Amino acid sequence: MPSEKEKMLAGEMYDPHDPTLVEERRDARRLTAEFNATAADEADRRESLLRDLFGSVGENPHVEPPFRCDYGYNVHVGDDFAANFDCVILDVCRVEFGDDCMVAPGVHVYTATHPLDAEERVAGEEYGKPVTVGDRVWLGGGAIVNPGVTIGDDSVVASGAVVTRDVPSDVLVQGNPAEVVKEL
Repeated sequence: MPSEKEKMLAGEMYDPHDPTLVEERRDARRLTAEFNATAADEADRRESLLRDLFGSVGENPHVEPPFRCDYGYNVHVGDDFAANFDCVILDVCRVEFGDDCMVAPGVHVYTATHPLDAEERVAGEEYGKPVTVGDRVWLGGGAIVNPGVTIGDDSVVASGAVVTRDVPSDVLVQGNPAEVVKEL
């Protein structure tokens, strides 16, 4: 029988109160607290903490505190990844950013989701869907990326957009729900 963590990573219904998962979230909170307490002149310390927290990190990562995540080990960032203040990534499943991605202030990326059926939802189990962000993508301030979304290379998500479905490459999306408004 698979563990709750194995079910979580596979995108199946799982119990988030499982002791192993609770402890792993505590570890992530400890690392993010250390990261968020760093000073602007501690770039090497910040990078070291990101490498401890994230599943994989490319060259030249830059994340401005404060930053929040669930587990950290499901976050994978490519070369020259940059995230501004107040980024939140709920990473119960894999979140992958390609190279040269820019994440503006207040962006939220969610993989965690819950059943639509009220009885199932209040029973406490949840599940997740992975998020993939291609190369050279810019997520504008306050944008929200929902579970299961893939954003294609070279696309821009406008400030405040709520991305509920896949975004093709080379487009600008905006609105709630986000719609393609321009080809780039």
